[in-house]
Amino acid sequence: MDQQLEFPINDQRIIYQCIPQRPPMVMVDGLLEYHVEGIVATFTVNPDNIFLKNEYLQETGIIEHMAQSVALHTGFGYYLRREQAPIGYIGSISNLEIYQCPKVHQQIKSEVTILQEFSGVTLVEITSKVEQTIIATGQMKTVVAK
Repeated sequence: MDQQLEFPINDQRIIYQCIPQRPPMVMVDGLLEYHVEGIVATFTVNPDNIFLKNEYLQETGIIEHMAQSVALHTGFGYYLRREQAPIGYIGSISNLEIYQCPKVHQQIKSEVTILQEFSGVTLVEITSKVEQTIIATGQMKTVVAK
C-alpha cells in the first residue's frame, strides 16, 4: 500500500480514479476503511443531487450509492496496484430493504462485505446507515466488464 495514503480518504481525485462515474452521478465521497474482504464508504447528500425529492435522497440514489461503494472497493484495489479501474455493472440486487431516505446534508455510511468473488463477478452484502440508524440493507452482484 502507498505509504502516503491515510484513512479516511476524502480526496476526490483518488475517488475519481477508482470509479467510472462523474458528476452529477458520483454517489461516494469518502473511503473510511478498505480491506480485501470489504470497504466502508461515505456519501454526504448535497442539495444539488439529481436524486433528491423534497430534500430527501430517493431510493434510486441510495441504490446507486450502494453500487458505487462496491465499485469503489474494486477500483481502490486497482488503484493500489497502480492500474486503471475497470468499468462494472450491477448483475443483480436481492434482499433489498430501504427503511428510510436520508435528508440533505446527512451522511450515508455503507459497509460492504465481500461474500464471494470469482472471475470478475462479486457478490456482496451492504448495510447503509445514517449515524447509527440502518437505512438500507441488501445484496448485490456486480460484474466487471471485459
